[in-house]
Amino acid sequence: MTSNLTSEEQAAAAAVERSAATSQLRFATAGSVDDGKSTLVGRLLHDSKSVLADQLEAVEHASRSRGQEAPDLALLTDGLRAEREQGITIDVAYRYFATPKRRFILADTPGHVQYTRNMVTGASTAELAVVLVDARNGVVEQTRRHAAVAALLRVPHVVLAVNKMDLVDYAEPVFAAIAEEFTTYAASLGVPEITAIPISALAGDNVVTASANMDWYGGPTVLEHLETVPVGTDPSQDPARFPVQYVIRPQTAEHPDYRGYAGQIASGVLRVGDAVTVLPSGRTSTITGIDALGTMVDVAWAPQSVTLTLADDLDISRGDLLAPSDHAPETTRDVEATVCHLHDRPLRVGDRVLLKHTTRTVKAIIKDIPSRLTLADLSHHPAPGELAANEIGRVVLRTSEPLALDAYDASRRTGSFLLIDPADGTTLTAGMAGDSFAVPAKGAEAARDDEGWDF
Repeated sequence: MTSNLTSEEQAAAAAVERSAATSQLRFATAGSVDDGKSTLVGRLLHDSKSVLADQLEAVEHASRSRGQEAPDLALLTDGLRAEREQGITIDVAYRYFATPKRRFILADTPGHVQYTRNMVTGASTAELAVVLVDARNGVVEQTRRHAAVAALLRVPHVVLAVNKMDLVDYAEPVFAAIAEEFTTYAASLGVPEITAIPISALAGDNVVTASANMDWYGGPTVLEHLETVPVGTDPSQDPARFPVQYVIRPQTAEHPDYRGYAGQIASGVLRVGDAVTVLPSGRTSTITGIDALGTMVDVAWAPQSVTLTLADDLDISRGDLLAPSDHAPETTRDVEATVCHLHDRPLRVGDRVLLKHTTRTVKAIIKDIPSRLTLADLSHHPAPGELAANEIGRVVLRTSEPLALDAYDASRRTGSFLLIDPADGTTLTAGMAGDSFAVPAKGAEAARDDEGWDF
């Protein structure tokens, strides 16, 4: 197995993993309308000294023009004119900032129900999600919806930020009741780690600096938690997956027979001498060389970009997947998945789509939509026939060619896919292969083969 590293290789892999864990964190914010997401993000940027002087001046000017004495820090993230005019977040706003301990990529996602797809987009690559709750309102339907989306997307860390504590006199019982209710619900969905923090984004309590108004709280501030939460996993614990992006064939006098396979290691560790299987063809070979940015190495791990050479001259092209021969995924043309529909046009049974998985794109047909998930109470509407924008449900697809899909709960990278409109290349749907808490409805009638796309 590729995880059997020497002590030197384990030390090197651990050093790289520690460096990655302390260097960057991707996280997303979510919450109901007016819970204060954009204000929290603005406070985080302002108090961590991550706002340029001209940006702060523009915010102060915009705030004064709206009759506000103090700068409205929410304007630091609400960049669209419609967002500023309506006082809401419409699109995902990405912000990049850093502290001496860590660099951050932040996705501020909308709170409206009709923008659920935007939260899916922002949280799909997040390692942590901050879910805001208004202390006056407690856990509401949209709070449960955001917790469910975080659970579906396998976000490993969730922070419950109970905001506007200043409006409930910083009362500990209010915070404790909300934290208990949310934690119980999120844990029932399978969220592995939940941290509750009482804050006031407007006043700055427990965002960057500890609050003098809540001496009963002894936990970290939001920024302290973001700086210290462990991220990443030991790559040696995951089976290796290497989607081929590009085949390098110089065919020069210096390299007449060179054939290299370039791409990014999606998971796991690869070593020279490893026996690998090429999927979907099933042919096998052995790794003879690993080129990492022009340097030949004996071992490489996710998420490094490398070029591999093999002992055998095989027919390999973009979209093929290299995996350890003793831990290769099964290939299939029948895909069952949980999906979030992103497009305004509904996804219907019988639709012909393109399915993009890692670097491979194949034709597919929607054979069945067994159920639609109601995120408010996790109930299932059986056999809806279609999914509208922002809706989440189960789908059954049939592909024209085999795919080497992992289950999403085993690998967010190789267990996810996109459905694309074959006519214009528009992204339609985001999918997560395998089981989730969104179990397909029982007894759903299998869809009939569609003429012309019967694979």
